[in-house]
Amino acid sequence: MTRSSSFAFPTRRHFLIGSAATTLSAAAVALLAGNPVLAAANNGNQNSAADAGTLNTALALEHEGINAYTLGAQSNLLEKSVLPLAIKFQDDHKAHRDRLIQVIRTLGATPVAEKSLAEYAKALEVDKLKSQTDVLNFAAGLEDAAVNAYLGIIPAFQDRQLAKLVGQIAADETEHYSLLSHALGRPLPAPLSFGV
Repeated sequence: MTRSSSFAFPTRRHFLIGSAATTLSAAAVALLAGNPVLAAANNGNQNSAADAGTLNTALALEHEGINAYTLGAQSNLLEKSVLPLAIKFQDDHKAHRDRLIQVIRTLGATPVAEKSLAEYAKALEVDKLKSQTDVLNFAAGLEDAAVNAYLGIIPAFQDRQLAKLVGQIAADETEHYSLLSHALGRPLPAPLSFGV
């Protein structure tokens, strides 16, 4: 995969040109300009609290994804040729987590805490994994659920730039799901198969 997983927002200049600038909140413009202090000063309202709550939902998904890949790797069920892909996907989830934490803090909220690895193991029932195929099916199921969850929360954002960020993450999750499906010998997803 050659695409970068970083979530650099477009430049401020890009958004100040054209009609898009009129729809951005002062906080969004400050975030785009790389000024989190100014963004926080412009975000003391209920919309920001609601957006931060929605982002915390996304952050909880990322904590789960990171720990799921840790558990999958620790299972010793993955072949050496497959393990790098799992580590790459986990790294993507870590990048998502870090970006979400940064934005949540910028909005003046507290990021949701990560649970223990044992709690994730129990909740995800990883003791049922007995083969590499089980692990890949498990990961594909989590990625599919993540795509649909991200698509489901996009309309909840008051600040459309945050909706865009979540859309970027959903695209990464879709890529993960598609590659896992291919590795499992499944057909690639049909058009418009997510978010229904």
